Formats: sequence, C-alpha cells, structure tokens
Amino acid sequence: MSERSALRSRLQALTREVVKFGAVGGAGVVVNFVVFNLVRHLTEIPVVRASIVATVVATGTNYLGYRYFTYRDRDKQGRTKELTLFLLFSVVGLVIENGLLYAATYGFGWDSPLQSNIFKFLGIGVATLFRFWSYRTWVFQALPAREAVETAESFLTDGAGSPQSVGSPTGAARSGSRD
Repeated sequence: MSERSALRSRLQALTREVVKFGAVGGAGVVVNFVVFNLVRHLTEIPVVRASIVATVVATGTNYLGYRYFTYRDRDKQGRTKELTLFLLFSVVGLVIENGLLYAATYGFGWDSPLQSNIFKFLGIGVATLFRFWSYRTWVFQALPAREAVETAESFLTDGAGSPQSVGSPTGAARSGSRD
C-alpha cells in the first residue's frame, strides 16, 4: 500500500469516526436540551443545576451510543476501566459545559431562557472537543492492526495449528517448561 493510499485510508477512517461521534453527540445534544428546558421550566431548580441534571442524562445515553455504535469495533476488554475513564472525562466535560453557563448566569447576569440556551450550546461545543479527544484517546482504545494480529497468530501457531515455542520460528524445538 502506498503512502498516499495509507493516508487516504486513515483520513476516511477518521471521517467515519467523526461522523458517528457527531451522530451520537447530536442525539445527546437533543436529549440535553430537552431535559434542560423541561427541568428549567417545570421545576424551581436553578439554571446551572438544571443543566447538570440534563448533562448527566445525556451522558448516560451517549455512553450507550458511543460503546455500541461509534466505537463498537474498539477493544471491549476492561469494561470497568472503560466506564470509569468515560465517567471521569465526562465529569471534566460537565465542568467545562456548565462552567460557561455558570459564568454567563452568575458572572454576567445573563439568565433569560434564550441566553441560557445559547451559553449551554457554547459550553456543549467546547466540552465536545475535549470529549472527542479524550474518549478516542483514553476510553475507547483501538484494537491492534489486523496485520499485527495475523503476524502474532502465525508466530504462535505452526502450519498444523499447534503452539510453537517462543524463539523457534519453525516450531521444531519445544520449550521444556509448561505454564
């Protein structure tokens, strides 16, 4: 494969990932805004707390979308670690998102429903950049390349499928110790 086609292939894979991330994120934004505006208008909960409730609900729906749609082909080992990291980075995103809303509401007094929705939208945008980077880098890690897996499998088995000893490319010499 030429350098140019390898680059094109990587760009296409990144584009597919961004589109899938955006689709799940878009659905999450809708959930976030619907819950935010319902909580804000149907309860007496202050604006930033209503936003935090909405962000938590959207985060739950987003995890399902990212795990089972966007990153379904990624490593599924260590789900506890994955979920822990997802929640950790989601909390950072929550602070970014709602920090902007807090600054607008309590720092500048911009508390009308329109202003709150605008600053919530801006907060979601900034937090989304952080979330995309952190989720793809730390949470939903890529599986090893197919060639590496095939090479490792062929190294571990000979033509008949029996295990080879480490250090013996032909599989003729076997290790005396068994693990």
